[in-house]
Amino acid sequence: MSEKNFARMYEKDFNLVKYIIQWTSTYFLVAPAIALFYRISVKGRENIPKDRKFIFAPNHISFIDPHTVFIATNRPMAYMAKIELFENKFLQWVIPKLGGFAVNREKLEVSTIKTVRDVMKSKYFNLCIFPQGGIYRNKKIEVINRGFVVIAKTSKTDIIPMAITGVEKYNWIPFKGHLNVKIGTPISWKLSEDEIYNQWAQQVSEMAGYEYAKIDDPEEIAKAKANAI
Repeated sequence: MSEKNFARMYEKDFNLVKYIIQWTSTYFLVAPAIALFYRISVKGRENIPKDRKFIFAPNHISFIDPHTVFIATNRPMAYMAKIELFENKFLQWVIPKLGGFAVNREKLEVSTIKTVRDVMKSKYFNLCIFPQGGIYRNKKIEVINRGFVVIAKTSKTDIIPMAITGVEKYNWIPFKGHLNVKIGTPISWKLSEDEIYNQWAQQVSEMAGYEYAKIDDPEEIAKAKANAI
């Protein structure tokens, strides 16, 4: 399959079968494993209106974040996964089964926009985007890709910011870790791009207790991205 195949999915792909696969893998495989090592705390579920779909936008600190978002919201999620992951044959097979599709982190492509629109037309799925574009464990909100803002405005979908903390370092001692999720208040897609960007960064940094250290210098951005996973 080509990269375009991994990036372009359709409304029919986000169906009940995929929802069941995602739910089963999360609650029968991942959630028990997480619960063995972490006490999970979720705050702010009341901030999620029940009458419509959203783009859920958390910070990104671990490989279990996608499942954490599903557990915290109890909503099936379509995920954007970096195109590099699809170079692995196993991940090529498993990521789409779990609701993921490929995205070019350096350039927002038309295929991505079309897939997002089909996700929003589907009966079951919401969309999860990690605006940082990679895993950052330095407890800072500094590198933020603006693609999530463009996607929100193009799809006319409000954003719900989320903060995930406690797995900046993995805990392997049973029941000793604390996985914390805080869900913020919706950010309207009708705001200006700068307002959406800043509101997301401010809400997430405050909920997580992280420093909001916005980087503008291209060389500094490149250095920060080099340390991401």
